Amino acid sequence: MKKREKISVIVPCYNEEASLPRFYRETKAVLQTIDSADYEMVFVDDGSTDQTLRILRQLAEEDSRCRYVSFSRNFGKEAGMYAGLSEASGDYCVIMDADLQHPPSLLVPMYQAVHEEGYDCCGGKRCGRDGDGAVRSLCSRLFYKIGKKLTHMDMSDGYGDFRMMNRAMTDAVLKMKEYNRYMKGIYSFVGFQTKWIEFENVERAQGESKWSFRSLLSYAGEGIFAFSAVPLKAAGIVGGLLLAAALVLLLLKLAAGIFRLPLADFSGIGILLIFLFLLSGLQMLFLYIIGIYLSKDCLENKKRPIYIVREKK
Repeated sequence: MKKREKISVIVPCYNEEASLPRFYRETKAVLQTIDSADYEMVFVDDGSTDQTLRILRQLAEEDSRCRYVSFSRNFGKEAGMYAGLSEASGDYCVIMDADLQHPPSLLVPMYQAVHEEGYDCCGGKRCGRDGDGAVRSLCSRLFYKIGKKLTHMDMSDGYGDFRMMNRAMTDAVLKMKEYNRYMKGIYSFVGFQTKWIEFENVERAQGESKWSFRSLLSYAGEGIFAFSAVPLKAAGIVGGLLLAAALVLLLLKLAAGIFRLPLADFSGIGILLIFLFLLSGLQMLFLYIIGIYLSKDCLENKKRPIYIVREKK
């Protein structure tokens, strides 16, 4: 008798006590409608400070298909996703948020795409940004446009972590063991055939978003610096342009002096100070960019663990 395939639902959690019970009920109800596959839920407690861990313990006691991993502190969602994928035993792995912004109802067409249609991955593409705010929505769209051009990878707006992957793609993602993780870039890097299913963005079922504007900005920078060397190359380009501008100004000054043109009045201490401030500012900016790359390389060379487990079941 052929062994039944299994779907592993990975759920990173950080202070999700308000939404976890409802997420569990609704997701379980959908999974039970997929007759041809068994399932498990792997919850990852990312150092929550509320009652999230208590709820996960209770779910694991009451339902043998529920397991959890609890970190020793907050390591971030990227580490939570990696831990969940590492613990998952399913033939298909799907990553979902506990706030129900990822509709459980999409699990059925996702499974059909990877099980019957031959895709390696089926992801949910979010349409619209209701509840995000105008400034946050604009910044998100700009980031994805710029990031796509800088990294030359498919990281379009709306492509998130909500996706179901077969075991081959899951194992490929797990081979990417870098400490500075940016999962959207990793998904694009490993490749594989992906089908996208659109869904309407909805507000959180309970609680508040853990992503502040500052954390989203930091996350955006993580994606660019992790998958693009363009910021480093920009230093050389700007340096060349400044050198060319300096040569042009020098030639103009010489020509003005030789031919006694009124252009001789364009120079002075003010112009000199402006250029000094400009050059100093650009130097500090590019030193900062170089420092980011060096710091990330330092963390990678230290080989620190991506996460530390305090408790699991």
